[in-house]
Amino acid sequence: MRWPRWATLGLFLLVLTMAAGSSWLLLTHAAAEHTVRNFVALGTVCTAIALLGLLINRRAPDNLVGLLLTWVGTIAMFLAARDVYYAIVAAGGSGGGSGSGGPDGPGALPAPPGAAAGAGTLPLDSRVVALLDESGWWLFIAVGLLLLHFPDGLLPGRRWRVVAGLLLVLGFAQQVFGAVATIPFPAPLQDLPRPFGRPPLLVRVLSEVVFGLMLALLIAAAVSLFVRFRRSTGRVRAQLKWLSLAGLAVVTYPFVCLSEILVSGTTGLISTVFGIATLVALPASVAVAMLRHDLYDVDRVIADTVTYAIVMVVLLGTYAVTALTLGLFLGKGSATAAAIATAACALVLAPLRARLQRMVDRRLYPPRRAALLAIEDLQRRIHTDQAQPEDLERSLQTALRDPTLRVGLLVPGASGFIDAKGQPVGTSGGVPVMLGGVQIGLLEGETGPAVLRAVATSAASLVEVSRLRAELAGALREVEASRTRLVQAGDQERRRLERDLHDGAQQRLVSLGMAMRLAQRHLDDGTVDVNGLLDQGVAELATAIAELRQIAHGLRPTSLDDGLHAALTAITQTLPIPVQLHIGPGELPEDLATTAYFVAAEAVANAAKYSRATSIAVRVAQSADDVRIRVEDDGCGGAMPRPGSGLSGLVDRVAAVGGSFSMNSPAGRGTTIEAVLPCGS
Repeated sequence: MRWPRWATLGLFLLVLTMAAGSSWLLLTHAAAEHTVRNFVALGTVCTAIALLGLLINRRAPDNLVGLLLTWVGTIAMFLAARDVYYAIVAAGGSGGGSGSGGPDGPGALPAPPGAAAGAGTLPLDSRVVALLDESGWWLFIAVGLLLLHFPDGLLPGRRWRVVAGLLLVLGFAQQVFGAVATIPFPAPLQDLPRPFGRPPLLVRVLSEVVFGLMLALLIAAAVSLFVRFRRSTGRVRAQLKWLSLAGLAVVTYPFVCLSEILVSGTTGLISTVFGIATLVALPASVAVAMLRHDLYDVDRVIADTVTYAIVMVVLLGTYAVTALTLGLFLGKGSATAAAIATAACALVLAPLRARLQRMVDRRLYPPRRAALLAIEDLQRRIHTDQAQPEDLERSLQTALRDPTLRVGLLVPGASGFIDAKGQPVGTSGGVPVMLGGVQIGLLEGETGPAVLRAVATSAASLVEVSRLRAELAGALREVEASRTRLVQAGDQERRRLERDLHDGAQQRLVSLGMAMRLAQRHLDDGTVDVNGLLDQGVAELATAIAELRQIAHGLRPTSLDDGLHAALTAITQTLPIPVQLHIGPGELPEDLATTAYFVAAEAVANAAKYSRATSIAVRVAQSADDVRIRVEDDGCGGAMPRPGSGLSGLVDRVAAVGGSFSMNSPAGRGTTIEAVLPCGS
């Protein structure tokens, strides 16, 4: 476990300790209801912030962001616990001492510095109060350091070390100068006297200088994000965009308060809710950026946030102006004026939101807009025959400025995703393209997955067309290749028949003819053994007939005359491997029976020769629509139809009758060959 994790865990335990201590004080001492309510809300938020920091640190132990976020939660919890302590003291939780009201009067304050607290009271030393008066600055310092180190835990450069170091040094200086300030303590300790006298002029001047430098350093910490953003790409840029949402909340908050004041005359529920949202925006943005930066399209979130923030401010302004104007004529608080103002907002909302959405998208969400415009342009050019659906990949690459973007198509028969040219496309980290609940393709590249998901939805129809065209083109290529292989196979078979006839039966028949001619010439003179010549001729004739039968068997086995089961039994009886035959009843058409025979014979022969199998199973099942031939073995697997092989010939033979051929042969798990022959072929 690395040291940031220990430090983060220690801070989180400190947060829990402060929360438990403050809760105990609230339970054992009288406190105002709003004090309890405020601490419960702030304590929950602070604990959540510290917990998020702990989770980030667990995910990235070497990254200081988790530690700094936990520090933010710790400082906030300390400030909340400090205010609880002060509120209880001001409410009478301490006894004795100077200040208004006397030792037992209402609003009693602690004794002078160094005095002992009374029995059963909470001690409060004005010197400690003075020293902790400016503790709130450490919350800003923690946020500043968080901004400096976000998101990789490192400073943007060596020069930024000065900013980080000065933030810490000036934090201690501001703490000291705050202790000797002359202004009263904040409520509820406004009546507590300052323990130190008026500081010299030089100290007051230095205090103002430190204050100005502190503001400048905090601004520099915010500027570091812009510097880092300009240098960043990919993941880091997406994380910085998530953090910018907190900045949007901070910028929008004053406008929300102003709008509510214009409408109701004071800040109320809307400002309070938005203020709480602004408070949690920073830790929430940091947590999402560090833990799940690809959770959603951050550009879409920013664009929507800006759009709805502007819409809200405009609607509140419209309501305020309309209500105030009508109030001059209809009277203040008129229900009619409020109804008309509400109607005016309703009329403005729809066109305003749509127009603002387009304007904001053009500025803040260019990738998605550019991709959608590219898809629309491609569809328009396809309808005018100026482009093809296969141009989708190139169009998206240009629109998104991502040369690595690939459009994968899920084509039946392919081993995976392929592009429009038939080249394989990887499947790691891609976004699926769905149509009707079925995946038809894939988008992958350096572009964020959120943008790709939006593009996948809009491009689904083009991907489907490209997929179908690719499937058709592949089928046509396979038909052409199969036709070529069939022609070549036919030529080879004719050459084999010519060679077998020439070297075998033809030679024997020629020899037989010569022997018969010789016997004819010497039949009367007795110089030739005619009986021997005739016996030799009969033997040659029998041999030629056997060879012709063997050649004819290669064209169509005569054993098929007795049915497919008998033909397959004849070729499996002589094998050294047991073969189980499961042949369905019923007669098959001649062409299907012949094709089924050759499929089973070739598959069994391959299994017996190469697979090292111990058993083979052959199943032939006939239905109303097709005939299925399935051959399985338990051998070594790894078979593959190679050009010119027997298996490749089976593919062409099955395709010639309009059927389909499939083979599954994983290494070490046997081989399964299946052919489906349509009965209508």
